[in-house]
Amino acid sequence: MENENVFLGEEKVSKLLLKFSIPCILSLLISALYNIVDQIFVGNSELGYLGNAATGIVFPILIIAQAFAWCIGDGSAAYLSLCQGKKDTKSAHHCIGTGITITLIISVILLTVFLIIKEPLLRLFGASDNTIGLAIEYFVIVIPFFPIFMIMNMMNSVIRADGSPAFSMIAMASGAIVNIILDPIFIFACHFGIAGAAWATVIGQVVSFVMTVIYCFRTKTFKFILKSFIPNFKIFKNALLLGISTFITQMSIVIISLVCNIMLAKYGALSKYGPDIPISAISIETKVFTIIINIVVGIVLGGQPIIGYNYGAGNVGRVKKTYQLILLSSVIVGLVSTLIIEVFPDAVIGIFGSANDPLYLDFSRKLFRIFLSLVTGTCLIKMTSIFFQAVGQTVKATIVSLTRDIICFIPLVVCLPLGLGIDGILYAAPIADSIGILVAGILTILFFKNLKRNDLNLVENQIEDRQ
Repeated sequence: MENENVFLGEEKVSKLLLKFSIPCILSLLISALYNIVDQIFVGNSELGYLGNAATGIVFPILIIAQAFAWCIGDGSAAYLSLCQGKKDTKSAHHCIGTGITITLIISVILLTVFLIIKEPLLRLFGASDNTIGLAIEYFVIVIPFFPIFMIMNMMNSVIRADGSPAFSMIAMASGAIVNIILDPIFIFACHFGIAGAAWATVIGQVVSFVMTVIYCFRTKTFKFILKSFIPNFKIFKNALLLGISTFITQMSIVIISLVCNIMLAKYGALSKYGPDIPISAISIETKVFTIIINIVVGIVLGGQPIIGYNYGAGNVGRVKKTYQLILLSSVIVGLVSTLIIEVFPDAVIGIFGSANDPLYLDFSRKLFRIFLSLVTGTCLIKMTSIFFQAVGQTVKATIVSLTRDIICFIPLVVCLPLGLGIDGILYAAPIADSIGILVAGILTILFFKNLKRNDLNLVENQIEDRQ
């Protein structure tokens, strides 16, 4: 078992990156389909853009759950990769088992609290009198399934790091296919409306969860025992440190969604669009943005086991080579996405329905072209944050995550509309992207400039400094 992943230090880097990244990208895209497919079918049903607004209001709340799951999962995956590089196979199962137990506890707490405060919570995220009923109907179905949703997402990262990206993809694909099949049946054939979309989603999640549980009995580089699931915080805190930037990034999405929805509702009510059209438009922009970012994240997470293993093993050249490949790939994804959005915005918007509403189409077109004009920069910022996480540079990863989203974007969203009205919200994104990529670039240059062989104990030193 100790030599299971030795090929990570020997096989050609480009071949390895393709092997890991393609299934990882597909897995993340399929995961994104759970909510995106709902919006496509709901938007093209009689519910129209009000239904899209309702599912968009619930989406940031699901991201809160995902933030905890991905923090624990990505941290555990990074810790597993570092352990593999150092030939340490004794700590990983304690770390991952503890992660599963903590994820389960957090999921129960979240679903209990969210169900108690559901209406004020949904109104906080932008629900109006026109959408609150639909939002609650969707919300009360998906929230009780938080435990399987979170454990499924948490283990997805671990399965990839364990050398099984294809299985991770298949597990997510199985649930997504079930969701895609059931959505039109429940929404159009059975006339369940938005509740049908919710039931299709959770049934798909159950399928993916079952496959994840099955994998736990066939892991490659570690084995679970009953003692694995008894919390071992001494080991787990190392993974938590490695995953904290993921948590910050995901929670930043929640905060951004919250602030954006509040400001869009406020300034939308003062414009010709009203409060519901801007919120519906930003909800579909979020889904398109998620597709773009998930491709980049899939590339970087596919490279994470290669980076983590070789950084732990002292192969600096292979770390640099892997970084160069993921950088080039991320730039290509960003530029192609920008071209499609700027030239064909109507085609993208039309996928989600309501394209026959002139005001809706007018605002959505403007939103996509301005808000996502520097999406290439966003891709590079996300890529840089995950790279730093993979090499144990948690402080740098956190700085990169915070700069664009919290330090720059939120103040701009609040201040720019004072002079520009609702258009000011749209210009906040490209300005924040410009500043964020500058900071990410500087930190990356400094990292590689100082990368020497005596830096290879950096992860251990960082952990010891915090003890």
